[in-house]
Amino acid sequence: MTPLSETGQRVFDEHRNLLFSVAYRILGTATDAEDVVQDAWLRWSAADRSQVADPKAYLARIVSNLAMDRLRSTRNQRETYVGPWLPEPILTSGDAADDVTTAESVSMAMLVVLETLSPLERAVFVLKEVFDFSYAEIGEAVERSESAVRQAAHRARGHVQSRRPRFNPDRSQQRDVTERFFAAATGGDINTLMALMSPDVTLWTDGGGKVRQAMKPVIGADKVAAWFAGIARRPYQGIELSDMAVELAEINGRAGFVFTGAGRVIATLTVDLDEEGRISNIHNVANPDKLQAIGDGTSHDIAAR
Repeated sequence: MTPLSETGQRVFDEHRNLLFSVAYRILGTATDAEDVVQDAWLRWSAADRSQVADPKAYLARIVSNLAMDRLRSTRNQRETYVGPWLPEPILTSGDAADDVTTAESVSMAMLVVLETLSPLERAVFVLKEVFDFSYAEIGEAVERSESAVRQAAHRARGHVQSRRPRFNPDRSQQRDVTERFFAAATGGDINTLMALMSPDVTLWTDGGGKVRQAMKPVIGADKVAAWFAGIARRPYQGIELSDMAVELAEINGRAGFVFTGAGRVIATLTVDLDEEGRISNIHNVANPDKLQAIGDGTSHDIAAR
């Protein structure tokens, strides 16, 4: 093992945000992404860094492979998950939301789409489309030929383009609709709530079998409005709505709400908009295992650089 010098520490720290950003987009969970970055740190510490010509590429290769391995190992857990599986939400910095491409790449909707790709396709898509690595660099990172990487990129791009959200609102519009939606939902204003949602709006709720949530996506404005009306009338996880603190925050590059009560984070809520500015998807994460990153209060810099 080559002792880690001050320079080695500085180089790793310089790329830490990038490594987390890559790992999080491949995995969709902040906890696993942090573990991958820590494992990358251990490998970097043990490496003969005098032989590393490009630390960024070297570290990206380590993180990509570690993330793919972890994703493969968790696939069965996700396939047998109780209810809809949603990504683990994170708090993001304002710079992310200002960059439309970056904000979209880490949005809940995009991460749900990426969940349908194979681990290799997901890693290739993230490295190419988000971080603009060359095919040759990606080939080295994922230990595949450049030809295989191009094929995986083509498949992933086509798959994502057919399923990705068709509209990316600006930051102020997203925030305005999110605030109006919350006010209508908690105030029992069904008419406004219905007007804000598209007719085929879909609500995804993730309780992981640990918190009572809808076991299947709730589809249609009438059904979604009824679901929120029911939530507003009774305690949620044993806590009255009036006893909760609700904070508007930037979650995965979008305006969203963090609900807290009884000394803990209870849930997060984010929405996606369609071309007409109506809500097309709602993501509600309440599984306590997925709220640690929000509870820690750490804001992540997930800019694509």
